Amino acid sequence: MLSRLDLAIDLLHSVSDAALATHSSSVAGFPFASNAPFVVDEHQCPILLISGLAEHTRNLAANPRASLMIAKALGEGEVARISLVGEVHPLDPDPRLVSRYLRYHPHAERFLKLGDFGFHRLETIRVLTVGGFAKASWLEGKRLLEASSISLAQEVVLLDAAANEVPGGLALLGVDAYGADVMSSQGRARVRFGVGPVTPEALLPTLLRELEPKGFPVRKPLFESP
Repeated sequence: MLSRLDLAIDLLHSVSDAALATHSSSVAGFPFASNAPFVVDEHQCPILLISGLAEHTRNLAANPRASLMIAKALGEGEVARISLVGEVHPLDPDPRLVSRYLRYHPHAERFLKLGDFGFHRLETIRVLTVGGFAKASWLEGKRLLEASSISLAQEVVLLDAAANEVPGGLALLGVDAYGADVMSSQGRARVRFGVGPVTPEALLPTLLRELEPKGFPVRKPLFESP
């Protein structure tokens, strides 16, 4: 069974879209729910690219408090889900974070050219994790911020190093201390490291080792003689 932290991180990397709940400006006193594509940054904070014309963007400008809900079907009617509660604020992103967002959402490049879209970050205060029926508990948002991480610069280096070793037809979207996100002809998948968080130096061999049993044979031996 995954810990609350592992479940939250796993779900944050398992889907491309979430339900965003904001405080309605048009209908005062009521919540407003909308769809929001997202990725996470190196500290597991959700990053949103949203239009200034969107209803939820106007809501956030008036009241930054919001909630983001992410769900994943487990089978047999059960659903794992997390609800992140916090504040959403505009973000001037690192170019490497923009590149990360576009790897996950390549179609969003045309939105950036419009000039109306801007990046925002959800600063999480608390997270309700639900691992299935009767498996709900709260997690403090700082646990995500304090979780093991690798920098955006380290991720770029790792992606370059892995480019010639991952199987053909498999795109490596992103890598973090807890796993990797990949895209194949069958869609997006999360490759979670069974050993738990790993150091930047161990990421590449760990990634290649984890790809094999999940049906992604690497192109060459995992470890070469010095």
